[in-house]
Amino acid sequence: MSRLVVISNRVSAPTGEGGAGAQGGLAVALGAALREYRGLWFGWSGHRTDEFTGHIELQRAHGVTTATIDLEDQDVDEYYNGYANRTLWPLFHYRIDLAEYDRSFDSGYQRVNERFAETVTPLIDQDDLVWVHDYHLIPLGAELRARGLKNRIGFFLHIPWPPGRLLVSLPDHQKLVRSLLAYDLIGFQTREWLEAFRDYVVRELGGNLDADGTLHVGDRTVHVAAYPIGIDYDDFMEASRSPLAHQACNRLRESAADRKVIIGVDRLDYSKGLQERFTGYQRFLENNPDRHGELFMLQIAPPTREEVSTYEEIRDNLDGLSGRINGAFAEIDWVPVRYVNQGYDRASLAGFYRAAQIALITPLRDGMNLVAKEYVAAQDPDDPGVLILSRFAGAALQLKDALLVNPYSADEVSDAIKTALEMPREERIRRWRSMMESVRDEDVVKWRHDFVAALEGARIREPEPPPEGK
Repeated sequence: MSRLVVISNRVSAPTGEGGAGAQGGLAVALGAALREYRGLWFGWSGHRTDEFTGHIELQRAHGVTTATIDLEDQDVDEYYNGYANRTLWPLFHYRIDLAEYDRSFDSGYQRVNERFAETVTPLIDQDDLVWVHDYHLIPLGAELRARGLKNRIGFFLHIPWPPGRLLVSLPDHQKLVRSLLAYDLIGFQTREWLEAFRDYVVRELGGNLDADGTLHVGDRTVHVAAYPIGIDYDDFMEASRSPLAHQACNRLRESAADRKVIIGVDRLDYSKGLQERFTGYQRFLENNPDRHGELFMLQIAPPTREEVSTYEEIRDNLDGLSGRINGAFAEIDWVPVRYVNQGYDRASLAGFYRAAQIALITPLRDGMNLVAKEYVAAQDPDDPGVLILSRFAGAALQLKDALLVNPYSADEVSDAIKTALEMPREERIRRWRSMMESVRDEDVVKWRHDFVAALEGARIREPEPPPEGK
């Protein structure tokens, strides 16, 4: 079996006991893949340096070898805070009103991708499989090809791919998409994002699509497919049975004092629909005064991308909105919203999920959403909770027995909360069993096996013919 080289924007070495600690779903998934394939994980350390030198820090922990580089302040400002998170992130989440187009962002994005390619190329052996991740590194495949790599190289996008009518608002959108054609395999979370990419390539670049999902554009051939990501099921279930998880579950149950708990766990990001969620819960309280005191909403929302001004505005808005809800409805012995701006390790979250009768997961647009799957996995089979899930999350295509809602509709969210509270135990069990089957069978192991197997089967690029006369 070939070695696997994973390249992503950030590298998070696994923390060992209790799963991946406070790491996100991508870090958990890649750590598991690298342990299985004995590979190398390359990316940015998250640290800054006065001058980029290309120095690589190699470490090995918990079965994973990592190779990291530091970036200059200008790199972080233009590549990460700029093009990645102020241009591509909002655009790919359908928020063109928030997307910022600045040539310095574009140049910084290209420069860092070139630096990644220049630095990682000497680490890649001839037979390695190379797996590049996410919107930060779209041009990386083309940069690796420019440095002579003939390896099989795959790319996976963890966020949505926007429809063509939105993508064309991006300056040099054709240049960005053409750089993707340097990969042998491109993966998306859902068929919706896959079809949006195919449509763009056919309409804007004159591509042709084969029945097996292979795209042809000029002399370029690339296979594209959907590979929905899942949770690391076995690892999560182990974490959910840990003493830390039991402690967290008991802690929340005791503090709830027999009240029902609605839980939401999201990064503090406008794509997660947090303001709309709070508004939907507020509508429920307005429409159901007889339910006051019977339940509360626990929203865990650790800050993210704090150097981007848009995220400061989100935090300010949610601080105000949670305060207004509590001010309007709270009693001496009851507060309807518990709003927490800190992260928790996965074992503790598993305990919180199990203690909550309802999960309210309502992103406005999301590539997958692994929190929804973790909530399902954490439930008591004899008395499971109810998942309320946005129909705009990728997970909605797999978790069809959740209560699917339009997060923009406060009334729809309110009605779903009431339905969940009144749902008979037999129906909750039936819905949970169906979703649990999907979570168990469509886990991260299947995701990485399917993608890597497809990448292993990708054609090997022949060396470019030398120029005439040489």
